[in-house]
Amino acid sequence: MDYFNYKRKVLFAEDTGIGALAEKYGTPLYVYSKRTFVEHYHKICAAFSDLDTLVCYSVKANSNGAILKEMRAQGSGFDIVSGGELFRVLEIGADPKKIVYAGVGKTSEEIKYALKSNILMFNIESVEELKAINRIAGAAGKKADVALRINPDVDALTHHYVNTGKKESKFGIDINFALGIYKSAKKMKNINIKGVDMHIGSQITTPIPYLNAVGKIAQFVSGLNREGIKIEYLNIGGGLGIIYNEEKPATAEVFAKAVKPYIAGFGLKIILEPGRFIIGNAGILVTKVIYNKKGRSKNFVIVDAGMNDLIRPALYGSFHKIIPENFKSAAKLSPCDVVGPICESADFLGKDRMLPELASGALLAVRSTGAYGMSMASNYNSRPRAAEVMVDGSKHRLIRERETYEDLVAKEKF
Repeated sequence: MDYFNYKRKVLFAEDTGIGALAEKYGTPLYVYSKRTFVEHYHKICAAFSDLDTLVCYSVKANSNGAILKEMRAQGSGFDIVSGGELFRVLEIGADPKKIVYAGVGKTSEEIKYALKSNILMFNIESVEELKAINRIAGAAGKKADVALRINPDVDALTHHYVNTGKKESKFGIDINFALGIYKSAKKMKNINIKGVDMHIGSQITTPIPYLNAVGKIAQFVSGLNREGIKIEYLNIGGGLGIIYNEEKPATAEVFAKAVKPYIAGFGLKIILEPGRFIIGNAGILVTKVIYNKKGRSKNFVIVDAGMNDLIRPALYGSFHKIIPENFKSAAKLSPCDVVGPICESADFLGKDRMLPELASGALLAVRSTGAYGMSMASNYNSRPRAAEVMVDGSKHRLIRERETYEDLVAKEKF
């Protein structure tokens, strides 16, 4: 469900015309619907409302400060994976006791920063990390609250680049070794064992992988209880999928109904870490047609947004629906590749798309780009990054200025 719809054959974000936004703010332009991401956040909260649950928005999905601030206002916690993300959420006034720090490569400086900030807990990904946090916490005169991220060796049935719960993945601690590591952690002077964590992947459209993973984790938690290792939190991660094309992902309600029987009996506080589920369908990338290029075997629509603005198609082969800003003309549809100006053959937004004849200056909207769009954008080919706008009904505001050429070199020393 989202609030990007046609009204009289013209595309709107909530009650605001996309054409008017492009005219005011230029293109390429990321446009977010506040109503969409707020509703998605509350859907997952409602699905788990009968359990003691903390929903921690995954900052990596979209880290714009205005979005983070709105998530905080709705009551969300935050799942972070870097010192920079910690800085972002603290800047918008997040409660440190609603911040969970994941990631396999936390540096000493980042660990010190998180300890000083009194976050809720670290999700530990390796024995070496556990030892480092114990050492750094001791030097700081603190005790670090931690959960161990367990790798349950479960296939999340998603793209292999975002399948994080199998034994060959770099993420988490092998479930077969984890009990011994908990016993070791229990003896560490500067470690408080607070929970168990798992995260098996992203863009998961069926509850089946979760059932497999949560079933294993539930058995593991029972084993901890038998060993007298008491925990307070069970973090079951995020990764709920969204509709990009013709997927039929489980709703938050269906997902919750499937997994709750496995976790409800422990009486633990549940942590969820959704990102894409909340923000993915809440954003579009608006781009302008520069040229039409007709070839012998292929027609190309060349637009002003490229893989530097949205890398997912090049990186994952991901599909995003591409729709015209208006359907006022009755032109017939014909196949074309929608490509950007970047000097790479991988620079495409969509291939073999059925679109009407599009004159130079026409607008297109690339759908479902709220997650891992702007957060993965770059300055490749020395292209300034796009502007970002948030729409709230008929109101809209700029939440990130478009970069300038001067911004590209501002940190460089000539």
